[in-house]
Amino acid sequence: MAFLVSSLMALVVIFSSPISSMICDLPQSLDLGKQETSTALNQMQRISSFLCQKDRKDFRFPRKMVDGSQVQKAQAISVLHEMLQQTFDVFGTKQSSAAWNTTLLHGLLSGLHRQLEDLGTCLVPEMKEVESVLGTEDPTLAMKRYFQGIHLYLEEKQYSDCAWEVVRVEIRRYLFVVNKFTRKEI
Repeated sequence: MAFLVSSLMALVVIFSSPISSMICDLPQSLDLGKQETSTALNQMQRISSFLCQKDRKDFRFPRKMVDGSQVQKAQAISVLHEMLQQTFDVFGTKQSSAAWNTTLLHGLLSGLHRQLEDLGTCLVPEMKEVESVLGTEDPTLAMKRYFQGIHLYLEEKQYSDCAWEVVRVEIRRYLFVVNKFTRKEI
């Protein structure tokens, strides 16, 4: 009975709260920012990914959290925001500035910062309450764990050129997946 009441309460919260993906008017600059980020990540390639095959790693991107249930879909903006923030944190380190062309790196970081500002106005804090009622895992927490693995990998590989290339390709690939998902949901 308690589970039924909790479930019904969660549904009431879901359908009565202002879910960002339904009411937030995202600026058109966000689409431009996504394209700029993708272009910057492509241009940053310094060495062939083929040369770094021995360094490849499965970071276990939380795809199910991104492609998941309706509650998770309602959090598309939050997931994208977390991915952009974590990407900014990875490429904003002093080790990163030693590894990349500073002009391209600065362009990437500026673009990520603008997108984070655009998305910041659309985040919905109420969704955390829905998650706790439903007992589901917070997709932003899964994203943080994913990026923690990336940070540990870079440390373990001593921020080598190949480690950075593996991370660049990984982030580029999954940023595309998250962007594609959020475009459907927003």
